[in-house]
Amino acid sequence: MLKYINNMKFNSYEDLIENFHLDIPDNFNFAYDIFDKIADEAPDRLAMVWCDDNGSEKRFTFGELREQCDRTANYLASLGIGKGDPVMLILKGRYEFWFCILALHKLGAICIPATHLLTTKDIVYRNNAADIKMVISVDEDQVIQHVDESEASSPSLQHKLMLGGSREGWLDFYQGINRSASHYKPDLKNMTTNDDILLIYFTSGTTGQPKMVRYNFT
Repeated sequence: MLKYINNMKFNSYEDLIENFHLDIPDNFNFAYDIFDKIADEAPDRLAMVWCDDNGSEKRFTFGELREQCDRTANYLASLGIGKGDPVMLILKGRYEFWFCILALHKLGAICIPATHLLTTKDIVYRNNAADIKMVISVDEDQVIQHVDESEASSPSLQHKLMLGGSREGWLDFYQGINRSASHYKPDLKNMTTNDDILLIYFTSGTTGQPKMVRYNFT
């Protein structure tokens, strides 16, 4: 029985295993090649349903989510975030995480997801290990305090953004994105390649400091 996958013909399962391959473009980017494609074809399709422990709910179509992503990308770009710049997200389970990570993908910046349980020394270590340029955080006293305390020992850190609030030394995330254009125009001369870093995670580890693990765009 002949099998067809991605327009390729295989005579047997063994033939498929031996010869199957994926044609991946040299500059594959999930935000453009998957997410934006769906948003173009079905902007009213439901993309995300978010709920919290208090019963609050937010729904986003692909079109709505793309608009927030693009506003975020334009705002971050206005602050100097671009290709290869590491940005730490301390956003717990907030839906804005998706605004940010898709925006960072479009910019070619490096997303570093982080838990809200990090102490000051944990944040200092990560800031310096990854040369973190920006932190985007929830508005929670303990998290904000630890980020603030890390700043003096984190020479690469240039910007601190806060969701849903305003404090000295912090930029208001929503004020920034609401003032930004709703469409992000990519820099075609500086697009990502498959070898560029997409994400950095810090492993918990059992001895010594957490290890920095890098993931490329493909």
